[in-house]
Amino acid sequence: MTMEHLDSGEILSQAVTCNGIVYPCGLTADDRSANIRTQTEEVLKKIDDRLARCGTDKSKPLMATVYLTDIDQKAEMNEAWTAWLGDLKRPARACVGAALATSDTLVEIVVSAQQ
Repeated sequence: MTMEHLDSGEILSQAVTCNGIVYPCGLTADDRSANIRTQTEEVLKKIDDRLARCGTDKSKPLMATVYLTDIDQKAEMNEAWTAWLGDLKRPARACVGAALATSDTLVEIVVSAQQ
């Protein structure tokens, strides 16, 4: 079993790969003044980058968990989500309302993908 840690820091690694599966850490937007759709788009770009750095991409999805500070904004988040995936297969997904690290963090997304 081979396990690799990407940019491991004091608290977490940016991603871990193990047995051909990539587990990026949860990601949030840097621009917290943006609306839910824009924050989601930024997070999805970060996911693209993180997956690429681990030798995979969004075409090999396994699971995603989406955390929203306001579950009533799910439809707007889904607009960005479906645009990002296009015609690709969808991962299994959970979407839950949750208190996030800061009040202006509207979305956090955690994904896993096959390498």
